[in-house]
Amino acid sequence: MYTVYVLIDKKGNFYKGVTNNIERRLREHQSGKTRTTSKMSDLRIAYKEEFNNWDEARKKEVYFKTAAGRRFLKNKIR
Repeated sequence: MYTVYVLIDKKGNFYKGVTNNIERRLREHQSGKTRTTSKMSDLRIAYKEEFNNWDEARKKEVYFKTAAGRRFLKNKIR
């Protein structure tokens, strides 16, 4: 099982990713082990979706990184 997730920080910035272990990955983000999120504070999961295979999950992650995907997330989360 793969999870596409969106993190949000206290300033409202998003981080999009995919993992097969969401708990472990969130701990890595919160402890500063990921360069992109190391400067973000008060990270929380704002949105997540689960998929049965890597290819589907990766396609959704890539979609979230497009303008249309960002609009979808902005409307869904805020």
